[in-house]
Amino acid sequence: MTDKKIIPMTDDIEIPPRRPLTLRDVSEASGVSEMTVSRVLRNRGDVSLATREKVLKAAKTLGYVPNKIAGALASSRVNLVAVIIPSMSNMVFPEVMTGISEVLDDTPLQPVVGVTNYLPEKEEEVLFEMLSWRPSGVIIAGLEHSDASRAMLKAAGVPVVEIMDVDGEPVDAVVGISHRRAGREMARAIVKSGYRNIGFLGTKMPLDHRARKRFEGFTEALAKEGIEVMDQEFYSGGSALAKGREMTETMLQRSEDIDFLYYSNDMIGAGGLLYCLDQGIKVPSDLGLAGFNGVELLDGLPRKLATMDSGRKAIGREAARIIAGRIDGSITEGGQRIELTPKLEPGETLRRYR
Repeated sequence: MTDKKIIPMTDDIEIPPRRPLTLRDVSEASGVSEMTVSRVLRNRGDVSLATREKVLKAAKTLGYVPNKIAGALASSRVNLVAVIIPSMSNMVFPEVMTGISEVLDDTPLQPVVGVTNYLPEKEEEVLFEMLSWRPSGVIIAGLEHSDASRAMLKAAGVPVVEIMDVDGEPVDAVVGISHRRAGREMARAIVKSGYRNIGFLGTKMPLDHRARKRFEGFTEALAKEGIEVMDQEFYSGGSALAKGREMTETMLQRSEDIDFLYYSNDMIGAGGLLYCLDQGIKVPSDLGLAGFNGVELLDGLPRKLATMDSGRKAIGREAARIIAGRIDGSITEGGQRIELTPKLEPGETLRRYR
């Protein structure tokens, strides 16, 4: 296996018009022959390091992805829809996939899934590999991508739908919710219920952009009420009940005056709820709790966790409808924007409004 070298993006390469890119585009941008470009991209033959870097830089800047469909099929596309998501370790994205499948089951299209683990470099690898098979469309989670990933999406020549988030500038179509709005609405509900000493527990923000935006909206709404988050606890890794218990114990021992805990997702929130019940903490009278996502799997908890339903299955369905419609011609233009409304579910861990 050859070592992979990250080539920096530059602004000195002219981007061709939006259309399927060819070896000739890379050849013209790099100043070497198409045959040499082919050898570099297939990692074949004797090519100098300087030439190799020049070709790879041009290909990455353009967003060029080799076509793995050979011969007479080279100009065709397969009936696959690339679905690129950050994780399958929690219940959020399986529900999105359910919505996508419900729509695509009635079409010739078949979803194929790639997982990025929230890592931009992994997203580049997954996107590059999937686009090399010339799918008919792309559904990809989030609006934040590396320059290389955005270049590939723009040059793909197929419908692209970014999902889960509308707080940003999409490449093409977008379906999701405003996470800043979700954070603001949860903060208002917490304050209206009489809580003032609030802690936040969640994933580390640099990688989970949607959790970061919720936190930004949350703290913004609290600030308008003259309230600051009293304590914060962050973690790396998947959403887990055990992690929620551990984080909750740590925060409550450190900040005894806290009267509300807001979790970045339901799974760690459920762990926090179980810890509180085990410790005999009166929820929600002495301590309120809330999560995010509205995961139905947690409906069997001893007490229903307050949360906000992000409409995951509906997001999947709407994204798939756009892809299917753009491919069969029933939708003739791109750039669709569908913003769903997050729905607050107070459950039994948030005091009723006073």
